[in-house]
Order: sequence, then structure tokens, then C-alpha cells
Amino acid sequence: MKVGPWVLSELLAASRAPDFTWTPLRPGVDEHRLYGGESDGGPTVSLLRYAPGARVAAHRHTGTEQIHVLAGSQRDARGTYGAGTVAINLAGSTHDVVSDDGCTVFIVWERPVAFLDE
Repeated sequence: MKVGPWVLSELLAASRAPDFTWTPLRPGVDEHRLYGGESDGGPTVSLLRYAPGARVAAHRHTGTEQIHVLAGSQRDARGTYGAGTVAINLAGSTHDVVSDDGCTVFIVWERPVAFLDE
């Protein structure tokens, strides 16, 4: 995958191709890393693909997280976020996430999250 600039609709279309590479992130959630994620704990930008019913366990944000839902929907305690929604979770906030019907999101983590069950 090229390093930006990215057009979200093009990323979504590319993510549906059979040769697009996904790596398991959590059970039922796959990741395609666009950049970052090195051991320095700095920013990471990825596409995440949730299978129907997939859940990301409760976690705390150590930096700001920005999510743009490209397809499908996901929800947390604040509500359900459908395609086109941008959600921002500030450093220090906690939540868990589920996607009832599956979704694809563009996500920017300023810093890694800390899972509360680990």
C-alpha cells in the first residue's frame, strides 16, 4: 500500500480485493496497517475489518483515537456509528466496541490502547 495521500473510498474499494492483505488483530477483527505501529508507541494508521458480531474488549486510550466508519457500523456505550461517521475518543477514555453486522473502519491511534483485561 502506498504512503498517502489516501482517498477513503479508494481504500475501501481496495480492501475488498481478494489480494488485499489483512492480519488478525483481535478475534474477529483484522488489520491492514497503513503506517506506524513500531515499538516506539507512536501514531498508527490502519484499516480494521470487523466480522459480524466481533468485539474489541474494554480498553483505555493512552492517546486520542480517531475512527472513520467506511462501511457497516460499530457501537459502544455512546451509540451506534454507521458509514460516514467520525468518532473521536480522547486520551484517558475507556470503552469496548462491537460490530453487530460487521464493518470496515479507518482508524488513527495517537498512541497504543491499553486493554483493561490484560
